[in-house]
Amino acid sequence: MSEAASAAVNERTQKRVNELRVSGHLMALDAGLFCVFVKPSKMANAVTGLPGVRLSLPPGPGSRPDAVSIATFRDDGWLGGSGDAALVRVTGGPAQVMVTIYQAPNQPDGAPNVQVLRLTEQAAAALPPPTAGGPAPMAALAAQGPAGAAKMMDMIAHIQSRGDVGAVLGEWLGEKGSQRWIEGFAVAPAQDIQPADIEYQAVLGRGWLSPWVEGGQFCGSRGMALPVLGLKLRLRGAAADAFDCSYSATFIDGTEVGPVKAGEACEADSLAALESFRVDITRRNAAAAPAQSAAKPVAAAKPVAAAKPVAAAKPAAAAKPKTTKAGPKKPASRAG
Repeated sequence: MSEAASAAVNERTQKRVNELRVSGHLMALDAGLFCVFVKPSKMANAVTGLPGVRLSLPPGPGSRPDAVSIATFRDDGWLGGSGDAALVRVTGGPAQVMVTIYQAPNQPDGAPNVQVLRLTEQAAAALPPPTAGGPAPMAALAAQGPAGAAKMMDMIAHIQSRGDVGAVLGEWLGEKGSQRWIEGFAVAPAQDIQPADIEYQAVLGRGWLSPWVEGGQFCGSRGMALPVLGLKLRLRGAAADAFDCSYSATFIDGTEVGPVKAGEACEADSLAALESFRVDITRRNAAAAPAQSAAKPVAAAKPVAAAKPVAAAKPAAAAKPKTTKAGPKKPASRAG
């Protein structure tokens, strides 16, 4: 192959393969429950998604899969520049976790700002045992036929030491006063609203929320025994124009909050764990109809103040009987 041909091949190869700037770090964690998150940044490229961060166990004998569990909120496992986060649970620590950062070669200097927040002061081994997976997708109930459809709920929550519990809109989901926290939840109205028209977030810390999750999808910590600290919910598309939404919640410290409007965070000032919540969704036309019908009796009340009393007053105004009594005085004068 000539030098010109070799150069052309190399040029095509270079176009297909782009070298990235990759850096790795070993992070030692004691026993406990941690949140690793990337602070939001304008560095993220909307096309490539870089820079990106991945958490993994290190290779070799130093890896301890029996002691370390890693769960990301994104299904693809990436932590990007939009505030993505991962939960790391360490039992029998200390243990190491590998943090790998991927950057485009032409991006400005400055790696993503990765931070670690300890969520529990106690060892993770003292927490309730993790549950496998999370609530099954709500569509699975419908797939069971009429019996499954009868069981269809608008909301499902995974509650500490109890498991999955369901409720319909307008009812409380969870146990008020039980001090059992909610670890995750899913909302999907069984009628009127499509899953794509509702989305929600879990409050994970002060000013820190999980990514938005579409209706019917689980939101929270899968198998991490991590309490949700509140929720935020909103409607989208045509549903946002046709329905009003509000929600209330109770927390394990006895705090009650709500109802709050759609799009606002429902959380306790103390950031206590979420114990139960209620979601109310009402059609706006239905709310306006009673007001219109209520106005009709007001209009119908006008005949009550009609001219009937005025008509009845006419005989009283007619003093003809008095004038007729005065008539007989003439014959009396003739008799005189």
